[in-house]
Amino acid sequence: MRTLFTFLLSGLIIANAHAQVDPSNNTSGAMITFASQVYDYGKIPKAGNGECVFTYANTGNAPLVITSCKSSCGCVVASYDREPLPPGKSSVVRVRYDTNRPGPFTKTVTVESNAINTPILVLRITGKVLPPMEEMPSDTLRSTDH
Repeated sequence: MRTLFTFLLSGLIIANAHAQVDPSNNTSGAMITFASQVYDYGKIPKAGNGECVFTYANTGNAPLVITSCKSSCGCVVASYDREPLPPGKSSVVRVRYDTNRPGPFTKTVTVESNAINTPILVLRITGKVLPPMEEMPSDTLRSTDH
């Protein structure tokens, strides 16, 4: 379901990027537009897949360059394309969360770029890492199908 949602949002961003590039506009420069600035993992198992992607497009009329992606702690690693992104094109910021820490989490990645609309913006990941099965209280393991 998330894949379909991400795919649809990516299509909207690309369509929007083509619509927003207006050569008669006096504003000149790169503009960054993310499909979403929040990713909710929901509940994931300990040591589960902690990877997600944030899709963005250059909706301006000059090449977009992301200069850095800084995470709020060492348990989050972000990666991005370092090549300039031409107007109307899209790319992704990949984020990996270390899921070896059970419990709820909210972490951020600060993206810095040459965009004239938002040169600094914050991406947020949230979710809850479940403890291993042997550590879970016995009442949470009971089946409701008797």
